[in-house]
Amino acid sequence: MSAVDPSSSPIAAAQHSMLEEFARAYLLQQRRERRWRWLWRIIWILIAGSMIWAAMQNMPTSTAPSAPHTALVEVRGEIGGDTDANADNLTTALRSAFEDAGAQAVVIRLNSPGGSPVQAGLVNDEIRRLKVLHKKKVYAVCEEMCASAAYYIAVGADEIYVDKASMVGSIGVLMDGFGFVGIMDKAGVERRLLTAGANKGMLDPYSPRNPQHEVFAQAMLDQIHQQFIAVVRQGRGKRLQETPETFSGLFWNGQEAVKLGLADHVGSLDILARDVIKAEDIIDYTLKENLAERLAKRFGAAFGSGVVHAMRSSVSIR
Repeated sequence: MSAVDPSSSPIAAAQHSMLEEFARAYLLQQRRERRWRWLWRIIWILIAGSMIWAAMQNMPTSTAPSAPHTALVEVRGEIGGDTDANADNLTTALRSAFEDAGAQAVVIRLNSPGGSPVQAGLVNDEIRRLKVLHKKKVYAVCEEMCASAAYYIAVGADEIYVDKASMVGSIGVLMDGFGFVGIMDKAGVERRLLTAGANKGMLDPYSPRNPQHEVFAQAMLDQIHQQFIAVVRQGRGKRLQETPETFSGLFWNGQEAVKLGLADHVGSLDILARDVIKAEDIIDYTLKENLAERLAKRFGAAFGSGVVHAMRSSVSIR
């Protein structure tokens, strides 16, 4: 009677086949995980390299003294702490422009509807400080719009140039918002607001209007308005032809702005550099976001979105 080889039985063969399949699947999974690990390493290396390169691009470099030129700093779009036209960017650019021995004068070219009075005030203060420190003239050139906070910055210059059709002025302060109480009443929605502090919910758009809160807010706006007025008077001096409408929030075209003393001359950057500063070469000192920074930010946003999506799809609490 011959012995039976266990490996030749159907059960043993099936077990052997299953073990081989498991081993193949395990090895395949290991290879996939290694590939993903290397892929993420490469991606993070590229991101880190891009950010280092971007930082190096923005670092000041020691170069030979530049030839005589007109230094330019641009103020474009809304002025705010989280926009390109923020005080940190603008004051850094202004310092670089003033410190360059080749800069014969500094020109601030503005095309902005306004924005934060805080950011504008910081820039105005720095302009006046740098003028005294470096003994260089500063000119403001207004393009389409030089309103509100943009004009707050412009009055720090020694002279203001405009186009005859520029929109100039809007010397005022506003605080806007919405009230949803009526809509909530019609929809049967109840607002449940808890605060620690009697005025913590001040100007909440979902709560009824509170006259005391509105009086307080108006007083604060009036104070900021008076600060704005004082800066304009300081910057424009006797050139300003004040009328009852000067500080009312109205704005004028460039031609009228010159008549009212809100601006000095009609002219462009090129005319100013060529005929007034006598330095036709214009060097732009404005801080600009480079390609590497844009790519890093976009990838970071996309990656963050992907991570959140993956977490939402794989994790749940029941």
